[in-house]
Amino acid sequence: MMDEILFSHSYFLRFDPKQWSLGQPYPPLGTLYAAALMRERGYQVRLFDTMFVEDPEEVIEALDVSTPDFFVLYDDGFNYLTKMCLTNMRQAAFKMCKLAKERGCMVIVSSSDSTDRFSEYLSEGADFILLGEAEQTLFELTEAIKNGETDFQSVKGLAYLKGSQPVKTAARPVLKELDSLPLPAWDLVDMNLYRETWKKNAGYFSINMGTTRGCPYKCNWCAKPIYGNRYNSRSPQHVVSEIKLLKANYDIEHIWFCDDIFGLKPGWIIAFSRLLKEENINIRFKIQSRADLLIEDELVTALAAAGCENAWIGAESGSQKILDRMDKGITIEQIHRASRLMKKYGIKPSFFIQFGYPGETKQDIDLTIEMINALLPFEIGISVSYPLPGTVFYEKVKADLKSKTNWTDSDEMALMFSSTYPAYYYKQLHKYVHKNYRKHLAKNSFSNLVANPLTISGGNLKKALSVFYYTPLTYIEKVKLNRFEKTV
Repeated sequence: MMDEILFSHSYFLRFDPKQWSLGQPYPPLGTLYAAALMRERGYQVRLFDTMFVEDPEEVIEALDVSTPDFFVLYDDGFNYLTKMCLTNMRQAAFKMCKLAKERGCMVIVSSSDSTDRFSEYLSEGADFILLGEAEQTLFELTEAIKNGETDFQSVKGLAYLKGSQPVKTAARPVLKELDSLPLPAWDLVDMNLYRETWKKNAGYFSINMGTTRGCPYKCNWCAKPIYGNRYNSRSPQHVVSEIKLLKANYDIEHIWFCDDIFGLKPGWIIAFSRLLKEENINIRFKIQSRADLLIEDELVTALAAAGCENAWIGAESGSQKILDRMDKGITIEQIHRASRLMKKYGIKPSFFIQFGYPGETKQDIDLTIEMINALLPFEIGISVSYPLPGTVFYEKVKADLKSKTNWTDSDEMALMFSSTYPAYYYKQLHKYVHKNYRKHLAKNSFSNLVANPLTISGGNLKKALSVFYYTPLTYIEKVKLNRFEKTV
């Protein structure tokens, strides 16, 4: 019959020390969508979830329990960690492909990394690489194989070996009607293990959901190998029905909406907020958005009323010159306005910050630090510019890239091209900015307590007094940073 599929993915939390220490894992959402669709189409599906696995060879047991016809390594295209194409995960993917191939499985791979490096994956044991949005491609491919076909040119969105040469078929258009997809196959995941890990490390249980696919903006460093520059959205009704299911079946307390851009479609957030109120659903969540989308009172109030408590925006830089070079399409004033407005309505703004973009000077770096100090976001995520294939930025620095083109894990922070300063400077800058940020948060807490002594509590007092901890640490990191600047 050839109807049994073992799904897996290549993100091993243990291979990413920073994320393992954080202990806040999300199930492989993209994988669960693919498994749900194939099950709906009549296939028998199982999942080997690598999230907590110690060694890729552990897949052997899952393969040998009942040797599947197809081994499908289908990465979660909603997770930024998989978009980074980390080499630890790539090597694990190669190993699992070979192990499955040795056992007679047809090996199919879908991921950001295999899209960029399909020839390498084909040489490491994969029979087919799914390019772009892959659920429908997977179904058409497995049906063609079951029917004994040997020419796969009619299957769009595919790479495979023809003879000894890799070939690609025509690109597959993205799916517009997202409500037509079945809900993710959440039952395949050991949800108790995820809940226990979250409870232990965060004190609550969060799950990931996607309401959209793609991003229409053209930040020139951002890779979109799976869902592209088209933007399609589920209906608010469809999303609310999934929230109800997750709350009823898994007792979730929090959601990370992992869309590149949440609620971009006009009126979507307002309709979503209204539906949650009508259904009497209380849920906390965090999102990713853009500064220029969060500058209107009506939208931000609706977002807050729906339960949004944290919104990550790509602030990236406090220098308008650098934002323009990145093709961000936002202004520094919009970052300030969005941050103030979110705080006004009880949403915590968080910033993605990026250092080392070509042309960035000491003055630009100082402007970014000043912006962080002035706006005091709830959290900051600092990185150095990271060139990924398929981006305008990658093409700009490609000739300057060294042999290393991907990080080993998400905390590596290696600078893979020549920027204003050497790599060691940016590593020290990362340390300094974090300590300086913590110092300014503590100073703000201290000032608030002095102004409002009746608000003193154990937690508030601890935050305020931490100023005496972070002030000398910040000074030390600044001295080191100044020393590095003088060596350039």
